[in-house]
Amino acid sequence: MMMISTRGRYALRIMIDLAENAGSGFVPMKEAAARQGISLKYMEQIMPSLSKSGLVEGIHGKGGGYRLVRPPKDYTVGEILRLTDGDLAPVACLQCDAKPCSRQSFCKTFAMWKNYYDMTNSYFDQITIADLIDNPNSAH
Repeated sequence: MMMISTRGRYALRIMIDLAENAGSGFVPMKEAAARQGISLKYMEQIMPSLSKSGLVEGIHGKGGGYRLVRPPKDYTVGEILRLTDGDLAPVACLQCDAKPCSRQSFCKTFAMWKNYYDMTNSYFDQITIADLIDNPNSAH
């Protein structure tokens, strides 16, 4: 089955941290790393992709750091995981860039994998960063 990578799990923790500490403007990565127990070096590998995709904005230098560009309710877990982990496909034939499989027309398992893939995306797309902050124990 699909495994969410460390990168994906850390990206979610960082986004939650930025949301919870939004009152202080730009959140220094050193502080977020300390709170989340993530090495600053690893965090510095994740932040450029979050920034480049427009999920966060950052400034360098004194008083620098990152902040969310949208309210926490406007970020879905699915959006963040697809950015960090790819398209969450459980099998190669469902990946975005996959060539059509020669067995697809008679494959006995394709529909099952497609349903699983659709359920996974649907599940993660209905959970927002705000949901995780407000009630982390009530996954949809």
